[in-house]
Amino acid sequence: MKIAMIGTGYVGLVSGVCFSDFGHDVVCVDTSSEKIAKLNAGEVPIYEPGLDTVMARNFAAGRLRFSTDTAAAVDGADAVFIAVGTPTRRGDGHADLTYLMAAAEDVARALTGYAVVVTKSTVPVGTNRRVADLLQLTRPDADFDVASNPEFLREGAAIEDFMKPDRVVIGVETDRAKKVMGEIYRPLFLRDFPITYTDLESAELIKYAANAFLATKISFINEIAALCERVGANVKSVAKGMGMDGRIGNKFLHAGPGYGGSCFPKDTSALARIGQEHGIPMRITEAVILVNDAVKRRMLDKVMDLCDGAVNGKQILVLGVTFKPNTDDMREAPALTIVPALVGAGAKVRIVDPQGKREGEALLPGASWHEDPYEAAADAEAIIILTEWNEFRALDLSRLAGAMASPKMADLRNIYDEAEAVAAGFTAYVSVGR
Repeated sequence: MKIAMIGTGYVGLVSGVCFSDFGHDVVCVDTSSEKIAKLNAGEVPIYEPGLDTVMARNFAAGRLRFSTDTAAAVDGADAVFIAVGTPTRRGDGHADLTYLMAAAEDVARALTGYAVVVTKSTVPVGTNRRVADLLQLTRPDADFDVASNPEFLREGAAIEDFMKPDRVVIGVETDRAKKVMGEIYRPLFLRDFPITYTDLESAELIKYAANAFLATKISFINEIAALCERVGANVKSVAKGMGMDGRIGNKFLHAGPGYGGSCFPKDTSALARIGQEHGIPMRITEAVILVNDAVKRRMLDKVMDLCDGAVNGKQILVLGVTFKPNTDDMREAPALTIVPALVGAGAKVRIVDPQGKREGEALLPGASWHEDPYEAAADAEAIIILTEWNEFRALDLSRLAGAMASPKMADLRNIYDEAEAVAAGFTAYVSVGR
């Protein structure tokens, strides 16, 4: 199959690379000539484990190309995937469809024969019908179908998620489109991975509903964590007991500084707005958003209390600023709330993160960046663990404490325990929900 992938952001690049690994002929298109030049030179613009290897293999085999020419990529394509950004629109929380509609209009002008135009971006319910109307208006003579194919990729595990998915969701309305999509995903069908076909609206809503539910689990356990601290319970024990119930499961029941990233904040906000538009308020989702904001502020309070209520002039080491490990993504990361507040209060913040500097340096002005946590700990008066990178899971706590002017730790990912930290020389240790 010949596939055009419009957009080389996280979703578009991973999807295009993986489709080429299925054996399809894929052209990934982007308006940025600088990005396309880097991709053609073998440079991956995002950090995603394993992506560089798969990309290089298929580029060398001739199944994967990168271009700025939409018309050439769409010419003769069996399917055109649109995977451009749909960020939260400033002011009202809606998903901004500006880039999506612009891409759809470009695709319409470029169509030369029958193709399935597939929305890969996360979009509000009804968007695919709007895309179909735009295609028809722009090119009344065009022969096409539209399809919705939401992505469910976890940053840091995207290749595995694409190649071994929990499910593939495809919204289609004609047998012709279903046949094309079935052929595209044939390698997964042959290995018995579940592929579910549904209508356009259901496919669009599945993505929002899934992300909102997972965000709910995170916010729920963070509220339970606050209660645990007040009553003397241990949130890790509570989560373990809850998670053993098969109806609940143990995933996303890890207390911490709140959810972030490219999906949960954006999708919960969009789902809340969709509900308001249709007169069906999403009260649980709205509460989840408020709880998550409150969790981030509560983490800042923990740090301030650890530092006796004042951080002015104090050296504070932050370990991890990306929203999760194994990614360089800083979008809506708790660090974007906590670090600027510390800098604004006069703290001298040092940061160690294996991949965060590329995006984080511009987002966190006033902080200094370091490579080695032990060197960065010299004369520090507090350490904050914000992201549970593997590099931070087995630190020599005695060495850290010995380097610090005042060995105190805010372990906001519950990597260690208090007895362990105190035995290593820390004079104060706080965690979440314990």
